[in-house]
Amino acid sequence: MSLTSGGQTQSIMGFYLAIYQSSWGILSPKKLMTHLYLLVCFFFKSQIRSPSLAGLTEDSGRTLTSCDFNLRSLAPDPRVKYALAFSNQEELDRLNQEARQENRPSELFSLYPPPDEDDAVEIRPIPDCPKEHTGERILMRCQAIKFEIDIEPIFATLALYDLKEKKKISENFYCDLNPEQFKNFLKNHTPNVDPSTLARSGIFSVTYPSPDIYLVIKIEKVLQQGEISDCADPYITMRESDSAKNKDKLEKLRTQAEAFCQRLGRYRMPFAWATVNVMEVISTATIDRDVTDSDSTGVRCDSKHEQGCSLSLAFGLSGDRLSDEDLLKFLAEIKKTSTPQRRIKTIPGCIKLDMSPVHDTPTGCLSTELIPLIPVAEKNIRPVKEVLEFPSSEVYVPHNIYRNLLFIYPLKLNFVNRLTSARNIAIKIQFMSGEDLSCAMPVIFGKSSGPEFLKEVYTAVTYHNKSPDFYEEVKVALPARLTDRHHLLFTFYHISCQQKQNLGGSCETLIGYSWLPILNRDHLQTGQFCLPIILDRLPFNYSLHAPEVAPPVKWMESHKELFNLEIQAVSSVHSEDNHLKRFFTLCHALEGGVTFPLWVIGEKIPENKLEHELKLSIIALSSSRLEPLVLFLHQVLDKLFTLIMQPILIATQTANLSQIAFESLASIVNSLHNSQELIKDHLGRNSLLVTYLYWVFRVPDPPQDTHGPGGSIPSSESRYSTMGRATAASVGNMLLQSRFRSSSNPDIPSQQISAEDAEVKNILSAKVLMNFMKPHHRSYQLHVRDFHEELALQMVVSSNVCRENTYKYSWFFFELLVSVCLNLDKHGVPRRSCFSDRFKDDITTIVSVVSEFELAEKLNVSLAFFLYDLLSLMDRGFVFQLVKNYCSQVARSSDPWKTALISMRLEFLRILCSHEHYLNLNLYFSSPASAPASPCPSISSQVGSLHSPDQNILALFELTPEFKQQHYLTGLLLTELSTALDMESEGGKVQRKAINAIYSLLCSHDLDQRCDKPEVRAKVAALYLPLVGTIVDSTNYLDFTGIEPENDLESVPPINQSVAMAIAGNPFNTLGRNVLVSMQGKSVATLAADTSRHLLVCFLWVMKNADRSLIQRWTVNMHPSHLNKLLELLTICVSCFEYRVMSTQALQKSQQVKQQLEEALLRGMGARGEMMKRVGGRTFFSTLGQRENLRWRKDRTQWRQTNDKQDKSKSELDQEALISGNLATETNLIVLDLLETIIQAVPLADCKDSVVGAALKVLLHSLTCNQSSTFLLHTFSTLRSLVIKFGDLLFEEEAEQCADLCQKVLQYCSSPVDENRSQACATLYLIMRYSYSNANNFSRVKMQVTMSLASLVGKSSDFQEEYLRRSLRTILAYAEEDTEMQNTQMPSQVDELLRNLNSILSDTVKMREFQEDPEMLMDLMYRIAKGYQTSPDLRLTWLQNMAEKHTNRKCYTESAMCLVHAAALVAEYLSMLEDHTYLPIGSVTFQNISPNVLEESAVSDDILSPDEDGVCSGRYFTESGLVGLLEQAAELFNNGGLYEAVNEVYKIIIPILEARRDFRKLASTHDKLHRAFENIIQRGHKRMFGTYFRVGFYGAKFGDLDEREFIYKEPGITHLPEISHRLENFYSQCFGDDTLVMIKDSAPVNRNQLNPNKAYIQITYVEPYFDDYEMKDRLTNFEKNFNLRCFMYTTPFTKSGRPRGELNEQYKRKTILTTMHAFPYVKTRINVIQKEEFDLTPIEVAIEDMQKKTRELAVATHREQPDAKMLQMLLQGSVGATVNQGPLEVAQVFLNEIPADPKLFRHHNKLRLCFKEFIMRCGEAVEKNKHLIASDQKEYQHELKKNYNRLRESLRPMLERKIPELYKPIIRPRLENR
Repeated sequence: MSLTSGGQTQSIMGFYLAIYQSSWGILSPKKLMTHLYLLVCFFFKSQIRSPSLAGLTEDSGRTLTSCDFNLRSLAPDPRVKYALAFSNQEELDRLNQEARQENRPSELFSLYPPPDEDDAVEIRPIPDCPKEHTGERILMRCQAIKFEIDIEPIFATLALYDLKEKKKISENFYCDLNPEQFKNFLKNHTPNVDPSTLARSGIFSVTYPSPDIYLVIKIEKVLQQGEISDCADPYITMRESDSAKNKDKLEKLRTQAEAFCQRLGRYRMPFAWATVNVMEVISTATIDRDVTDSDSTGVRCDSKHEQGCSLSLAFGLSGDRLSDEDLLKFLAEIKKTSTPQRRIKTIPGCIKLDMSPVHDTPTGCLSTELIPLIPVAEKNIRPVKEVLEFPSSEVYVPHNIYRNLLFIYPLKLNFVNRLTSARNIAIKIQFMSGEDLSCAMPVIFGKSSGPEFLKEVYTAVTYHNKSPDFYEEVKVALPARLTDRHHLLFTFYHISCQQKQNLGGSCETLIGYSWLPILNRDHLQTGQFCLPIILDRLPFNYSLHAPEVAPPVKWMESHKELFNLEIQAVSSVHSEDNHLKRFFTLCHALEGGVTFPLWVIGEKIPENKLEHELKLSIIALSSSRLEPLVLFLHQVLDKLFTLIMQPILIATQTANLSQIAFESLASIVNSLHNSQELIKDHLGRNSLLVTYLYWVFRVPDPPQDTHGPGGSIPSSESRYSTMGRATAASVGNMLLQSRFRSSSNPDIPSQQISAEDAEVKNILSAKVLMNFMKPHHRSYQLHVRDFHEELALQMVVSSNVCRENTYKYSWFFFELLVSVCLNLDKHGVPRRSCFSDRFKDDITTIVSVVSEFELAEKLNVSLAFFLYDLLSLMDRGFVFQLVKNYCSQVARSSDPWKTALISMRLEFLRILCSHEHYLNLNLYFSSPASAPASPCPSISSQVGSLHSPDQNILALFELTPEFKQQHYLTGLLLTELSTALDMESEGGKVQRKAINAIYSLLCSHDLDQRCDKPEVRAKVAALYLPLVGTIVDSTNYLDFTGIEPENDLESVPPINQSVAMAIAGNPFNTLGRNVLVSMQGKSVATLAADTSRHLLVCFLWVMKNADRSLIQRWTVNMHPSHLNKLLELLTICVSCFEYRVMSTQALQKSQQVKQQLEEALLRGMGARGEMMKRVGGRTFFSTLGQRENLRWRKDRTQWRQTNDKQDKSKSELDQEALISGNLATETNLIVLDLLETIIQAVPLADCKDSVVGAALKVLLHSLTCNQSSTFLLHTFSTLRSLVIKFGDLLFEEEAEQCADLCQKVLQYCSSPVDENRSQACATLYLIMRYSYSNANNFSRVKMQVTMSLASLVGKSSDFQEEYLRRSLRTILAYAEEDTEMQNTQMPSQVDELLRNLNSILSDTVKMREFQEDPEMLMDLMYRIAKGYQTSPDLRLTWLQNMAEKHTNRKCYTESAMCLVHAAALVAEYLSMLEDHTYLPIGSVTFQNISPNVLEESAVSDDILSPDEDGVCSGRYFTESGLVGLLEQAAELFNNGGLYEAVNEVYKIIIPILEARRDFRKLASTHDKLHRAFENIIQRGHKRMFGTYFRVGFYGAKFGDLDEREFIYKEPGITHLPEISHRLENFYSQCFGDDTLVMIKDSAPVNRNQLNPNKAYIQITYVEPYFDDYEMKDRLTNFEKNFNLRCFMYTTPFTKSGRPRGELNEQYKRKTILTTMHAFPYVKTRINVIQKEEFDLTPIEVAIEDMQKKTRELAVATHREQPDAKMLQMLLQGSVGATVNQGPLEVAQVFLNEIPADPKLFRHHNKLRLCFKEFIMRCGEAVEKNKHLIASDQKEYQHELKKNYNRLRESLRPMLERKIPELYKPIIRPRLENR
């Protein structure tokens, strides 16, 4: 059977290392002979008595890997070209540098996640182009309306109702689904059918989705004789299945219907209605669609998920419940009960609807005004209508399209008191422009299957109802210009359902008239009205009077108001707010064309009071209701701007309304910002005002008399009436294109205009629409100039509330000023002369006011954007002076606001630095051809080039006053960064903000196409050289311990160092990740992890792009301490940007149902969608010469960030992993470039040794991290270069550098990646070659390589033997092909070394066999460590390997023991080297911890001396190493709960710390001791120690394990079945289930009775055993579980052979086992070396049982804190009635009679005394329990007492009976004693 398991590959060290090492000339001849003798003996012993595989391999017939595996049989890897062809060093450096620069991305930030847009205060999002408001759009498609019988045409009307708001929330949508047969019935009444009336689909809009929204379908039919219920009876009683039986009836009904249609076809009657909850249908259908994965775009829902939604149709029993109020009551009942009331009958039928969310406007769609939104050429496409929404609550969106609709709702008519037979009443509604019949206007929208517009419309008729309710909605397109003659005319008719001869064929009988004028004193009339009805003919000029004014005609019921109706307007022309009506009317009067006196809302205003009234109306604007103010916001602002700019001529007097208009403007701005309903962007700007400024605002038109011929300007109204959807979209595209074009490339020279004005020209070109509308007239320019000056003046002179509002929301006025200034014609005018001195003074005053701190915090960002804009408009010197004044004024504020002030200044500077020409404003370019042209020559610095050779190099990397003077904005920003980094408390947010500002700025440079040239990038990087110095000085602030920018990264910390590795998991891992641990202790990090990462990527960007020679000169001149800091920083960079494997766990978190619902209800645009839409559309004001919104240009970055990681697909995660890998490679290559630069500068430096060592540490640390093959290729090239240049430094006396190098390179020799392996092999061979030929120290390299391999195969979890073996073959190939070394001993020594290493690899196979058997694995590792007793370094390594294995299994005590042994080993050698009293005297000092440690003293001076070269050279053979090992051991003892051992360990550490005067560590040590002692006190007896089992192996199958017994140590509370199951599982896999037998009892195993072909395991629970003298010293629970060597188990038996019998025949055998070592040990199982057995007689068994019971009672009774439950349980087992037979039966068997055998007298007496003590303890326990019980246990206590008394009385006779012979006097005591 195979023993190979499927575990991880592990390895084992061979036993021949010492022999290999001895041949290298390390040992003296005498020591060599001794050494060889010991090892040969050990080797021989290991082959004979190895507990591992000897027997197994023989039995299985399988041969393991041979130790003499022939390397030459393998094929070597390809060799690295030119690896050994050494050219001169300069050429080597040049080739390496060229190789590193190949295929490198020029843009570092294209690989780095873009800056967080939430922090990007410099982004001013561009608002969406104004458009018509729409809510969530749902397409309703009427598929079919079907009843049981089909006899006549029916007509459907659809509308939405909000039950919660009790309101109709949409207009009516009319649908005709009748077949052509029924349409022909109505042919006489429908002369023409327009295509727009054939729509069967309507797009409904819902602004406020709610579960209470219902779709109501009202069904009408042609008017016929009979009540509604009578007409519905055939539909209820007849069935389609009975059509044959009812054929004649149906034909008769169809004939009647046709007759009614031909005669009464224009009249309708109500028939039925149905309803469905819209949101329920959509939600259900959406989920169903998600489950079925349907591709259908529509949602078809019914109970069976078919293609329709089946709705039952309800109808009223009478026609008196037809109003919307009645309908809402029905809906409320349906919501509660799911079915209508019983009095509502149901007509069987089905309406099939399709409901689906709409994202895009479908083809053939018509607006609510029937305007084609997407015109189509085909005429046969059925149109789709948009249905106008009546929002249930206010909607705050300005009017952006022309809309002028009127909705008329007839409500109720009361003819009850009329004596005539007017019962079938219909109302004809007409919109009249005059009183003649021909004046009826075709402005009434038609219904379905008819004309598009009608001149008249009839209401539905309720049969025989004199007081009918109406539910019609009449939609009217109002004419743009209304007069006093326009009115609504209502004509009332009685409709005769039966044809009468006297009527001459007419079915209409006139009843009367009523009318309603549209205008009332020039204002549109809306609301509810109640009108009287005139019976006579309409009088002349009736339309000029309201019906309430009674002309001398005949009125029904004496002019009583009988007709109720309601009128609603949806108009962008007529406002319903009185304040707005008044303001617009008076403004219209100023334009002329009106007659005075003027009627304004019922008030006459003469011309001389016009100015006063106008002022009052302007002031009252802010009192308007918010919704109408927002609706007409654009018009209001336009009028106010006109009033601000133009003096008004009223009655020949000039009226200046500028101040009042400005105050009203400020008040409106304040109201809009204070409203909670209106949206603000992330800068706090009101979105309505932002939209107005960006899309709508233009400079007010000049007075008409200033226009020349043909120079008219479109009026402001023309914009609103023409900006439809298509027009707005085209305008938006044109403006966006102009904004993209404004990002001009300054590298392109201009031949006609100066560079200074090129920017302005581009800015002006952005205002395409405005320039198109602007007349080129000089007087107009004067007015424009006056406007911006007037605005600035009003801001300066404002006071009180107006001043507060103006500056509080100054962003609006600032952007308004900028927009006006952009319209100035500056062609040919110097920038300094563009603006008047008065305007400049006003601007200076405004900035000064803003600088006051009370306002500054809120206005800081607004002012920054304003100055930002001014940089593109005004003289830069003037703007910089404003910047300086502001910064100075803010800086003078008090200290308590320091954090807030720095934050303000950072935001301010970040905005200014985001200017498109920031580089031109800050950087002096020596060559104009190499960089963008400066936009302002006056700003260019004339100091000189940064690269001037006579300049102090170190000063370039410092933030000097000269730098701040030359580079003003950059200097300010870097100063703020430096200040923020120096803040100790409350600086986290400020530091983050400062670093993000720099980070965002560099990102914009990196991705700016103007900076693509390397020379330009070098100049830009030179601008940030002081940043490098700042970052180097801030190294201690960086956090590099847990940088994980993505939550979906695996939780692998950058420094994933296990405890063992941290102290010595590899004695030569001097760099590893623990370098960072040591750095971490230097300073407390103040920067967050992600912020540190941002700062470091800025540092790397500067280093990547800066001039290489400049960096080299800088490093040469650096102070050594600063250079070390720089190298330390590079180490941190390597760790921070290490590649981390991406996890796909995020893909498991699906939110599909939520996503589908969101798509259905919210068009897929939830909050996140809106944000992404907003972010995606962000761009700067291109009119100001800015670039796109994201300065880092995401179109050039590889990252596509999504904030919701659950939305990422696997492909996106894979892409991010790829980008992350590229980022790690590029950042590490930048570090490598800088290291090469530093190394090349080393010959010029004074501190050569330390620089080379530090650089090598960075390189080795980079090899410790996850790296790409590309980076490793260049790293190994650099390492080889380093060996060639500075090999003598690497192979000096100090061995650590050589050890680190060998260990890291050898680790990559086992890489599965061929390229990595090839590079590592070339590097390792070069190290060997150099050490042989140049350093003359090949023996050291051989030692280090061997020891590195020992560590690698013993620890590495990803170690793969086959790859390492192939690497050894490759190195051998190098040696064979190296022609220069063929005549030396080098090839043979390399060959010998590689064979030795190969043998070590061969032994790794052995450990693989026992991966699943931890005990055997540890035995093998222990045997290997034992074999290295003459090689302390390797023994130490394997002890640490064992410690790590134990730690992984959570065997902390054994792990601690391994480290204690390692410390004892170190102490042995330290005692030979140093003589200090505070150091331990070898391993003897450690025996208080464990007597096992004495085995470390086997190494003595006559075997191996520690002063030999390469022996005991590791870091742990020092005082610090010793302390480190002991501290780790103490920590592990603490984890294992052995707190007493912690004290013993620290007894050794404390003298060393005291000798060092290391009081900090002493304080920490005593604190740990304090906690350990506290744990002892608190946990006391609750601590659980190990559980022990005896395990015996029997059978030849086990090989060396046959007939061997071990004591296994298992965790506390391990039960026998657990260990039995574990071992059974493992060995069953080895031998098979049929071969392995588990012996269930503990009886002695008779070998003769066993099957030789099977394997037997016997497992027995054992307990620690102590002699009586030992128990005196082992008082505590810890002492009884520590340093254990003896264990005992008992085996019950009888003389008859049965294990159990009666009391008088029950014997017991005690077996005492002694182990080779004491527990705890470095292993969890130890050999049994001695076994003792003795038997107990039945009475002795009884004595032992009673003594045990007595002890338990005594302990439970006398505990400090008694446990009542435990005490009662013991009492119940002792005196309980159910167990009385237990003790009582024992007494009756052994005490009832005095034994006849005198030998049993003493046993008899001892048992009697035991019972006496037992009874006494029972009594004490009963009394103790009395004081512990609760009141409800008194009866239980009484029963216990009763049972106790009964037991005592039963035992009394037996206990009082004494054996006389034992009490006879002793006459001859001396003789007796003899």
